[in-house]
Amino acid sequence: MSDISDIKIIGIDKDRPPRIRKEAYIDLFFRLSQKCSVDWCEDFNALGRKIDPSPKIDKNKGECIETYVKNMTLIAQHLADVKALLRDCNEKHQAKIDEKARVLAASNASLQGGQEGEQYKLNQIIESLNFDD
Repeated sequence: MSDISDIKIIGIDKDRPPRIRKEAYIDLFFRLSQKCSVDWCEDFNALGRKIDPSPKIDKNKGECIETYVKNMTLIAQHLADVKALLRDCNEKHQAKIDEKARVLAASNASLQGGQEGEQYKLNQIIESLNFDD
């Protein structure tokens, strides 16, 4: 998968073009530039609650943003709002990935430890174990 910051809306889903429903809503399916991970989709869906109507992504598919507008004159503004949400999600998700990597690196560093302390002693014991029988 490409970099998280590369996720963009690249157009309308060709298999689901905009349609005016009987209830005077227009369904919109914005195709993404890449398939997104489940956790990215969950982040996007949580952020999507900030705007009305709330866009969402099927986290099992991760390919399209599904949303609607009540009037066709609102489509351009809603797209701009969804794009801003997408950029925000990309940034927040990348920050989350960076933080996980930082925590993992710190954890690995503490496992190496210096030649002092209990962790060092534990590491020495584990290294000296013989699993050959």
